[in-house]
Amino acid sequence: MFSIKKWRNGAKWTNWSGNYLSYPSQFYAPQSIEEVCTIVQEHTFSKRTIRVTGAAHSFSPVAMPEQSALTLHNLRGLIHVDKAAQTATFYAGTYLHEVGPILAEYGLALINMGDIQYQTLAGAISTGTHGTGITLGSFSSMVKRWGIVTGEGEYIEHERGPDALSEALHVSLGLIGILVTVTIHVMPMYSLQYTSERSDFQTEVNHFQQTIRENRNVEWFYFPGSDQIQVKKMKQVEPIAQPKFQKMVDRTKLQVVENGAFFVASEICKWKPSLSIPISKLCAVAVGREQRTDISYEVYPSPRSVKFVETEYAIPVDQFEACIEEVNSVFARQQFDVHFPIECRTTAGETGYLSPTQEVESAFLAFHMYKGMDESSYFAWVHDMMRKYNGRPHWGKMNKYHRDNIESYYPNAEKFNEQRRMYDPHDIFLTSYFRNIFK
Repeated sequence: MFSIKKWRNGAKWTNWSGNYLSYPSQFYAPQSIEEVCTIVQEHTFSKRTIRVTGAAHSFSPVAMPEQSALTLHNLRGLIHVDKAAQTATFYAGTYLHEVGPILAEYGLALINMGDIQYQTLAGAISTGTHGTGITLGSFSSMVKRWGIVTGEGEYIEHERGPDALSEALHVSLGLIGILVTVTIHVMPMYSLQYTSERSDFQTEVNHFQQTIRENRNVEWFYFPGSDQIQVKKMKQVEPIAQPKFQKMVDRTKLQVVENGAFFVASEICKWKPSLSIPISKLCAVAVGREQRTDISYEVYPSPRSVKFVETEYAIPVDQFEACIEEVNSVFARQQFDVHFPIECRTTAGETGYLSPTQEVESAFLAFHMYKGMDESSYFAWVHDMMRKYNGRPHWGKMNKYHRDNIESYYPNAEKFNEQRRMYDPHDIFLTSYFRNIFK
């Protein structure tokens, strides 16, 4: 989790997983929009790059600063609620774990969330962070209005519409401007009826399309080399809070069993990688049946204290069964030493020049490797395999985007770049990572 105490000039910056680090010379923590404008204007004059680092929860260099780093940690909280219109305006530095309780005070809730809640609104929206649910979009899809500081230090607000700037801002990667305020579509507060159980892989594959349409949220965890998977399902119900004692018991179990025990298993796999598949099978057998009902923001996220690196791809949902069958066949031959389960989720298709869904209902498959283990051959296989299924990597996860292939993934990449150049004519948001992608 982000710590403002470590935010100082000369400090090392690193992302959560530690696979990227840098030593920016300047660290900024502005306390007003006006201060953000001034900082950007200074960088325009000095021709220095600056990046907003969010909570550093990306596995790609998307938030990695080079010359200057800026945090929105001091620009947090609710600005305005319109209950009639079901919208809420926040400072974009607000952390996701803060949003749910704030909205609940007004009888409102986020439409959807992912399983991590440490990111900022700005980071989640700018990278297309998502949860799961075939009728539900990413955080980006919830936005009604963006408030950004452009590359010339001007604060502007833009209402979503059928226009080029909206298409570029949908997943902007922080390249159009610094997102400082955001108005999002919300909904009346609700609870989720959650179930988790172990199930047979082939049975679930056969019923996948039916399952994802009968439940609001569905998430799979496929255990490499096993014929068993964990299936999580959620259905929307009227607001009901889980009893405090049971909530404490569940949280303790998550920390001790799913994080503590899994950390020990991961350390064993790092020590002896050949044990990865047997341990994966053991983890699958250990999955028990769970049920609980609670307010939505208490159910969506799960604690993740075991560190890893990750790559994630979106593919058309009608290709999911073929893809996961291929994954299963590869692990049946034990071609890779992997014990981390593969996370499978779905989303609605949505517009946006750089949206990985490209308007098509999509399945997202997330591949993980424990920190300290070599992921190179595993992730290279994932990258090559996903090309067959028209897969597009999540921007916040490890990827191989570059200027020679970006338009094959995103036909409107140049239209995005035109908007980028218009609102950041001096390229102050363009780090080396992005210079290798956008001409």
